[in-house]
Amino acid sequence: MQLTVLGCHSATPRVNAYPTSQYLEINNRHFLIDCGEGTQRQMRKYKVGFSKIDHIFISHLHGDHFFGLVGLIATLGILNREKELHIYGPKGIKEVTTLQLKFSKTWTKYAIVFHELTSTESELIFEDNKVSVRTIPLNHRVYTNGFLFTEKAKPRKLHIENIQQYDEIETCDFHHIKAGKDFVLSTGEIVSNDELTIDPPKPLSFAFCSDTAYKPSIIPIIKNVDLLYHEATFLKDREDLCEKTKHSTAEQAASIASQANAGKLIIGHYSNRYKNIDDFKAEAQTVFNNTELAEVGKRYTTDAFPVEILN
Repeated sequence: MQLTVLGCHSATPRVNAYPTSQYLEINNRHFLIDCGEGTQRQMRKYKVGFSKIDHIFISHLHGDHFFGLVGLIATLGILNREKELHIYGPKGIKEVTTLQLKFSKTWTKYAIVFHELTSTESELIFEDNKVSVRTIPLNHRVYTNGFLFTEKAKPRKLHIENIQQYDEIETCDFHHIKAGKDFVLSTGEIVSNDELTIDPPKPLSFAFCSDTAYKPSIIPIIKNVDLLYHEATFLKDREDLCEKTKHSTAEQAASIASQANAGKLIIGHYSNRYKNIDDFKAEAQTVFNNTELAEVGKRYTTDAFPVEILN
């Protein structure tokens, strides 16, 4: 599992600050999460393959989270895309997108499938044989969801040394053994699957918690998540602004991570009123030590440190 931060700042784009967008690779699936202005430029800079993305998840209809979407859709058309593009977002995402395409006469040759969300309860919105995606209802000034991406459990691995002790087990039996079945010898003796296989790696998970006020009710949804992104627009010196703007402090984000028993926390969406973003990390680490700052051009894994710095 690998997360590339394409943008992590709040409000308007600036020379060295890009609005929210993230690229997630998990179990050979590729997802774009939010699409602030300038996203496709960042995708090119950090070598995110345009053709790999079939599913885009938009948390809410504030411009710093989706103003780059229609431009990306148009570019995919110029690149002669043919396969479907699925877009998941709040009710209204279809109208606001298709109106721009209509009046600019930028109709695409590929199909766009919109999945409009309205539920205030967590719901399953995508699933295949490798990954599932659920919504995380958040508390912002407009209808907003985060997203929980979870790997499907992988097949068990064969314990070849143990299997070779039984002449009756043939290659054609491996499929059933990997699926978790015991093996019955001709004598009637049952060889336990635990003896013949090794546990697969634990399925990994990533939770994206976009703009939101402090909301402890999301903790059961993201419990034990491996990697958590949670917005931290303010430091606790301006906690008074959180209720008005429906944002969180770094300390509040860390509290969510701690209560959820997250493996690692990444914080971002910093207000431009702060000149030193290291203060966000320092504040969060008073509550949850394994905290990283979201920085444009960094790729994060569940390991202790970013796997690669691209910029």
